[in-house]
Amino acid sequence: MNTTDIADTTVGENYNSYYNYDFPEPCTKEGIKAFGQLFLPPIYSLVFLFGLLGNSMVVVVLFKYKRLRSMTDVYLLNLAISDLLFVFSLPFWGYYAADQWVFGLSLCKIISWVYLVGFYSGIFFITLMSIDRYLAIVHAVFSLRARTVTYGIITSVATWSVAVFVSLPGLIFSTCYTENNHTYCKAKYSFNATQWKVLTSLEINILGLVIPLGIMLFCYSMIIRTLQHCKNEKRNKAVRMIFAVVVLFLGFWTPYNVVLFLETLVQLEVLQHCTFERYLDHAMQATETLAFVHCCLNPVIYFFLGQKFRKYIVQLFKSCRGVFVLCQSCRLFQMYSADTPCSSAHHTPSSSYTQSTVDHDLHDAL
Repeated sequence: MNTTDIADTTVGENYNSYYNYDFPEPCTKEGIKAFGQLFLPPIYSLVFLFGLLGNSMVVVVLFKYKRLRSMTDVYLLNLAISDLLFVFSLPFWGYYAADQWVFGLSLCKIISWVYLVGFYSGIFFITLMSIDRYLAIVHAVFSLRARTVTYGIITSVATWSVAVFVSLPGLIFSTCYTENNHTYCKAKYSFNATQWKVLTSLEINILGLVIPLGIMLFCYSMIIRTLQHCKNEKRNKAVRMIFAVVVLFLGFWTPYNVVLFLETLVQLEVLQHCTFERYLDHAMQATETLAFVHCCLNPVIYFFLGQKFRKYIVQLFKSCRGVFVLCQSCRLFQMYSADTPCSSAHHTPSSSYTQSTVDHDLHDAL
């Protein structure tokens, strides 16, 4: 966890003059911890509350109404669980940012590991959902055989296994220790510390941004290309959802990965300037917190851009009479009739079959 790993540095005022060496004084960062104490706890609390509420509603809807009847439902469930796993670690990090680590060594290792598992699995399942949409729309006939609940469960188990494996360094190397009357919880390497820090940063950049973004851009560019044949509002809704997913992913994760890459250059001593390092530490706190917010946004995307999901949310509120009475006058929950599927006056039997399959998957996604 980067935002809480920044320790204050105290330096003797007469260090250089006493030893008569012409070395630069170590970079002091006294204000960074104070900035984190003020800025991070309330943000973490809000992310925790909204992430818990939104993703819990997704889980309830999937079990109560959709009953996991498709690969998409399986991936949505796992994505919500990933986000929940991630937000469950935030109260611990919030308290840590405000004060110090008081939860002991075991929880330090477990929470660090849970945080990383939620981080990686969430991004992996967003990527899998991109592939799922790609198969459903671009390879509609093939997807009838490939996009089953069984394959969804198998790929989900494999994805969780990969997320657990790549998160093991967080479990192994995370430790708590006391320094200058302050207890820390962070990764501490007994050998090759610089190499491990660089490898960890590169792992997050490659597995957390470069590979997922490449897959998403390919899948969604092919989807948009296929949807050019569908000239109605349903196509426009699908394109809007695609645009929202990609833009939000880029907007919330790219700044964090860029700062992490710059921090890697600092670790390698490619960049060495005290003022720059101070700005970089502040940027790490801000961009990592911005990335945390992304786990709250998936339910929002599904609600505002997904017609079927919005319908289920309304039904869920209707089943809770007290809540629905407060919301029934809100125009946000008004339902609209389904759009007419895109069609053409002339289709061969195979193209008609493919087109109807695309329409069905568009309707299911929306």
